[in-house]
Amino acid sequence: MEPLDPIALGRSLPLWSVLPFAGFLLSIALFPLFAPSFWSRHYGKASAVFGVPVASWFLVSAPRELLHATLEYISFLVLLGSLFTISGGILLRGAIRGTPGINCIFLGAGAALSNVLGTTGASMLLIRPLLRANAHRKRAAHVVVFFIFVVANIGGLLTPIGDPPLFLGYLRGVPFFWTVKNLWHYWLATAGIVIGIFYVMDRLALRSEGIGGHAARGDGDGKIPVSIAGGWNVLLLVVVIGAVFLPTPVRETAMAGAAILSAWKTPARIREENEFTYHPIEEVAILFAGIFATMIPALLLLKARGGELGVTQPWQFFWATGTLSSFLDNAPTYLTFLSLAQGLPGHGDVAGVSAPILRAISAGAVFMGANTYIGNAPNFMVKAIAEGAGVRMPSFFGYMVYSAAVLLPVFALITWLFLL
Repeated sequence: MEPLDPIALGRSLPLWSVLPFAGFLLSIALFPLFAPSFWSRHYGKASAVFGVPVASWFLVSAPRELLHATLEYISFLVLLGSLFTISGGILLRGAIRGTPGINCIFLGAGAALSNVLGTTGASMLLIRPLLRANAHRKRAAHVVVFFIFVVANIGGLLTPIGDPPLFLGYLRGVPFFWTVKNLWHYWLATAGIVIGIFYVMDRLALRSEGIGGHAARGDGDGKIPVSIAGGWNVLLLVVVIGAVFLPTPVRETAMAGAAILSAWKTPARIREENEFTYHPIEEVAILFAGIFATMIPALLLLKARGGELGVTQPWQFFWATGTLSSFLDNAPTYLTFLSLAQGLPGHGDVAGVSAPILRAISAGAVFMGANTYIGNAPNFMVKAIAEGAGVRMPSFFGYMVYSAAVLLPVFALITWLFLL
């Protein structure tokens, strides 16, 4: 029997085939909240319980789709693992005060750097220095949450390097500099407003802690000059980012080689001083194995039935792409709505899509990955690193309270300013 193409396969799947995906997401959301010690010991088993049956069904019925998801997972993990390992060998020393102004500088610099190193690279490079700068704070969770908003997501809108969906758009015919020329105002407005909200919140939080601006100092009370150890790892980060443009398996080989070189040549004392461990990337690898397996039916259904959503206007594309990117991988979600837009009547300005709709799809996929911990690859990793440093991070739903209160009004404003 001839294998079904993805569209036909998606139409043949029942809606209940997404239940394992929904069940696994609920497990990620609820178990750390109500049974944290149980979850910390058994999250790998949960990933297997939900993921293995789905993977087994596709192995028998649609092995091509399982192979495609497996290769995507391997590429995903090699990229994250290499960036995680290399950035762990870069140590920023010195007395940096975690004041609202300094924290905003971290966020602004990270938003810019995300377009050069990608959201994952910038996040892994800056999260540890930010945590050390705020180690004196009684409550630092909100600092990490806004770091995820800005550096791990919103910041990466301006180049195809910034976020995987934009890179896929580049491969599908979107010119490399189209994003920065057409989306800079989305980026500037969104990042600027979110950082502004953070500044107000952080000042209020600092005041409630009873820490004055001059007293909020890091180690050494300003006497230790700022310096970088292991700076040669920055060159390896550049190698990893450059390798993104290479074909598989050369891409993954180059990334893995850079990570191995970093692990081999970086002095152990640097990683020890950085409080570096491999636990965060291990947790991400296990959890996302289950996510990649269980979301296969959801993505196939979206690809086959996305046209039934009735999405035709730019603002609809922004919210539809963004909402699904909050829970599904934003890269295939971007491609699905790009394909849907290419089928609309009218003139295709860029890659067969009108410019307003392409701007909406791009911004929705990148921005709304910040809505949940699983919306974008670095979100969960930043959370794990922060928790390893002793920061009590919000639960899955607690994080969504932050994103609903801060981001959704901002996205509504962006819709009104640019998409209506």
